[in-house]
Amino acid sequence: MTDDRVETHVAVEIDGERKAIHFQEYWVRLRASVTAEAVVPVGAEQAKPAPGVLEAIAEADVILFPPSNPVVSIGTILAVPGIREAIAEAGVPVVGLSPIVGDAPVRGMADKVLAAVGVESTAAAVAEHYGSGLLDGWLVDTVDAGVVERVEADGIRCRAVPLMMTDVDAAAQMAREALALAEEVRGA
Repeated sequence: MTDDRVETHVAVEIDGERKAIHFQEYWVRLRASVTAEAVVPVGAEQAKPAPGVLEAIAEADVILFPPSNPVVSIGTILAVPGIREAIAEAGVPVVGLSPIVGDAPVRGMADKVLAAVGVESTAAAVAEHYGSGLLDGWLVDTVDAGVVERVEADGIRCRAVPLMMTDVDAAAQMAREALALAEEVRGA
């Protein structure tokens, strides 16, 4: 996303002292055992997109958000000035795959950092976090099929499909489903 230094820090309270620590300390040393009060991509505001990033976005046929942590992974990328705007203005379908299945992160601690930014740990809430100004389509797992109407009410086309990457074939099917939704959005 950038060649500039950007670090994700987490505001926590340890032994009555509120302080910001590096995300790796929060996740590895503390194992997310303390409440994250805020997440800050330090340096992102001054960063510039790396050479070719904005051009790649502008030339894309479709943009996919992987089922990655919406705060510390995707959120940090979107915090670099110009990237969110480039995606929103690309004029191509933007489709995301939910990292939340059955109201819990598939992997990692997305629930902990989502809470820090005021977002509940649900597939629908993550779609709303990104917003209809950014997302055109959103895939949720079949166990979350009940949220499809809620997401669509926010102006984001939504489909429930299997989202567990149990093997290469399942991962390939997820990619096919995302591209099919992108085509559906394009044709609308």
